[in-house]
Amino acid sequence: MSTVQSAPAFAISAPTGGHGLTLSESAAKRLAKLGEIEGRPVLLRVAVDGGGCSGFQYRFELIEAGDADDIRIETDGQAAVVDTVSLPFLKGSEIAFVDDLAGAQFVVRNPNAASSCGCGVSFSI
Repeated sequence: MSTVQSAPAFAISAPTGGHGLTLSESAAKRLAKLGEIEGRPVLLRVAVDGGGCSGFQYRFELIEAGDADDIRIETDGQAAVVDTVSLPFLKGSEIAFVDDLAGAQFVVRNPNAASSCGCGVSFSI
C-alpha cells in the first residue's frame, strides 16, 4: 500500500499537498535492496530538469537525506523525495522500478506528459 507521509523534516503532508504522487511497491523493493547493498537506508530523489530530446528530463539520485522543503513519498518503509520546483511536473505520477528487456531502471509514469522519448527519461507537457 502506498501512502504519502510528512516527517518533521519535510514540509507538505498528504492532506495539504494534494499532489497524488505514489511510490510503487517495485520501487520500494528496489530501494530496500539498494539500502542493503549500501549498508544504510537510502532515499530516491526524483527531479525534473530542462533538456533531453523532448524538453524535460527526469533525474534520479540516491541520497541519504532530503532537504527541508522536499515532498516525501513512502511505501513499505522506503521513500522518495521530490523538490517543490519539480512537483508541478510530477503531480499524479507513479514512481516505479522496471526490469525488462530494455533494462532495469526507475521510471516515472506521468499522466501529465503529452509525449516522451523512446528511453522514457525525456518528456514534454
